[in-house]
Amino acid sequence: MDTLFTAAATLAFLLFFLGLGVWVFISLALVATAALFFLHGMDLSRIGSIAAGIIYRYSTSWELSAIPMFIWMGEIIFRTDISARLFRGLSPFVDYIPGRLLHTNVLGCTLFAAVSGSSPATTATVGRITTRELSARGYDDRLSLGSLAGAGSLGLLIPPSIVMIVYGILAEQSISRLFAAGVLPGLMISALYSGYIMLRTTLSPALVPAKREARNALDFLRAIWDLVPLAVLMTIVLGSIYTGIATPSEAAAVGVITAIAIALVTRQLSLALLRDTLMGALRTSCMVCSILITAAFMSTAIGYLHIPADVADGIASLHLPPWGLLVVLSLFYLGLGFFLDGTSIVVMSLPISLPLALQAGFDPIWFGVYLVLMVEMAQVTPPVGFNLFVLQGISGRSISYVARAALPFFVLMLLGVVLLAVFPDIALWLPNFLYG
Repeated sequence: MDTLFTAAATLAFLLFFLGLGVWVFISLALVATAALFFLHGMDLSRIGSIAAGIIYRYSTSWELSAIPMFIWMGEIIFRTDISARLFRGLSPFVDYIPGRLLHTNVLGCTLFAAVSGSSPATTATVGRITTRELSARGYDDRLSLGSLAGAGSLGLLIPPSIVMIVYGILAEQSISRLFAAGVLPGLMISALYSGYIMLRTTLSPALVPAKREARNALDFLRAIWDLVPLAVLMTIVLGSIYTGIATPSEAAAVGVITAIAIALVTRQLSLALLRDTLMGALRTSCMVCSILITAAFMSTAIGYLHIPADVADGIASLHLPPWGLLVVLSLFYLGLGFFLDGTSIVVMSLPISLPLALQAGFDPIWFGVYLVLMVEMAQVTPPVGFNLFVLQGISGRSISYVARAALPFFVLMLLGVVLLAVFPDIALWLPNFLYG
């Protein structure tokens, strides 16, 4: 009963501050402080000492430096024509598949995710290019927005992934292994989306225009040339990680240098570009890192209140089989997804969910991929689905319209979670093959 009261009071603190519109990282810090002061009886000097230790530890974390580097790399891609080249390069190759150019949403997001690491950045970058083009060509607006909402979330799963870096730091797991574990599940989700588009457009041909664009060999050669900058960037960043040449943090820095070099070669590099990309990366990095640090503070506070241990003991006393625990955790994460962003979900829930998963026998690398998939769903569930807001701003449609368009792709994500649970080697085969 004491644990239930403590957990309820902590949740009430959080909902109160979030309901006031207080920024997430400030809300987390205030909740942690209030919980330790009022519920644990700890004096403010001791609370300040704990907070200072956490801030120092995370601020000097070498692994954490990968986050601003990957964000900066994504900003450079976003503000140059690399993203526009992506649409032009993919178009000829998908024009002969059922659904045709609608697949540029899925494939574009899949490729862009491999160099971005951010779901909103992936959705915004690809969406600004494809939504206008697809609408002008007569493609179904709802299927276009829905596929973009779902595929944009691949920025969290396909490496390099900022959320995976956060999970690896908090769970003390190899970030390189996590990156490798996200590749095949990401491709699986991408294949599910493309398969659905092919099925829908085959059953309802009116969703796509009847007339195909005339293509010749020169068009395909130009398309391949347009894809070269992104292919070079992907090869350097991911290749340096998987071959062991560089750590994820070092690969992020290499990626920034490569992106700047591409901008220079394509005559797009300028002081204004560097200033704008640096400022954009600074704003996003401060948001992510401040949430991460204050959520770690809140996780520590929850640990002092013994909530994770008591909740774990309570669920363990139910003697749920691993499948039952997975269902409970999935419902738990789906609920969190209605109210919190991805980074907050990971850092706030991990002290509770990870010990339960390990106790049930789940591999921590597999659990990281599962958790990222659940966070992906949070990107397309109202009222706090970031991808929905991004697409609302791009398309001018209502949030309810975009949410309904994304619903089939949300269901496909659920199917992906089921497949991952039934066949865990989808996530574990590649990291075991690469790293033993």
